[in-house]
Amino acid sequence: QMKPRCCDYWSALLVLHCCLLTVAAESREADSHRPPNIVVFLVDDYDKYETSVYGGKVLTPNLDRLAGQGLRLTSFYSAPGCVPARKQLLLGRYPGRVHTNGNTGVTGKGGLSDSELALAEALKGAGYRTAMLGKWHLGYAEEKFLPVNQGFDSWFGLPYSNDMMPPWVQTRVPLWLYEGTKRIEHPVNQDTLTTRYTERAVKFLERDHDKPFFLYLAYNMPHMPVRTADRFRGRSRAGLYGDVIQTIDWSVGEVMKTLKRTGRDKNTLVIFTSDNGPWLNPPSRMLQKGNLLWHAGSPGPLSGHKGTLLEGGVRVPCILRWPGRIEAGQTSAEMAATLDLYATLVQAGGGSLPSHKIDGYDLRPFLFGDTNESP
Repeated sequence: QMKPRCCDYWSALLVLHCCLLTVAAESREADSHRPPNIVVFLVDDYDKYETSVYGGKVLTPNLDRLAGQGLRLTSFYSAPGCVPARKQLLLGRYPGRVHTNGNTGVTGKGGLSDSELALAEALKGAGYRTAMLGKWHLGYAEEKFLPVNQGFDSWFGLPYSNDMMPPWVQTRVPLWLYEGTKRIEHPVNQDTLTTRYTERAVKFLERDHDKPFFLYLAYNMPHMPVRTADRFRGRSRAGLYGDVIQTIDWSVGEVMKTLKRTGRDKNTLVIFTSDNGPWLNPPSRMLQKGNLLWHAGSPGPLSGHKGTLLEGGVRVPCILRWPGRIEAGQTSAEMAATLDLYATLVQAGGGSLPSHKIDGYDLRPFLFGDTNESP
């Protein structure tokens, strides 16, 4: 039996090495063009300057970690209130362009018109699985207005803000927790809302997904009245409001751990932001039944608050993470807005933008480092 010559051995090894490099390169190329999974965390009435990720005293280790793994924006803008912020985020349009034919709160009969193409609808059209957990606030009086008829495969949450019940709002309309189109709980146990949303998020992420997914986790907190589970009370250095912030931080951590455990964290674009700034001037109706002004947040270095167009009302946190696409450990003061997330996510997911005018920009060239300037 002839022994292989040494040069043949090394030649074969070189060919094998080149083949492996080619396969790896093709795999990276395929990953770079594969639509990402998308997770959007939206908090409500959030005071970013209370949190350690933005220099505050409330410890937010999971948000700190998320920022270290991606891009933290310090000049990111939303709208001054709940409904306009959600119109911007989910439709990519200035709120004045979006007519709901009535308000979308507890006594409202309005909702999104059929002419609108909501973010979940656009991504679903591109082949995404979609799920929503939390606060909607874009119409509930008719079933067609609910999230499951606006592009989401599933929804578990509240139709509007968690204060829209006595004694904070004088109404006889009960606040219900929804599952899809069904009302499943009244009165709502608000102490466990955040933890239940988190449990549902983990279960959704643990499923076998044959398609990319979009998870929209819209917390009701820390909108007043602030509530959290027993195990989180008294743990922060900022009272109940701080405890609620740390609950949200825990929730983000649970989602991120699940993404990693299921092997999906590398091709998932994660975004954390808020609808508006803290509610530092709540109406007198809110300062009853144990609510304190401190429960709305605290004054930071910005002027204004929720309900105003000053910086404190509309300048909100934003962290974006996408390993391999968004460079880790960045902080930027370049301007961007919730308005821009619609165009960015739809086009990152391979979807089609609506024929009507949208007002946001595609941020991907800026996020990916192709340019240093935000559009």
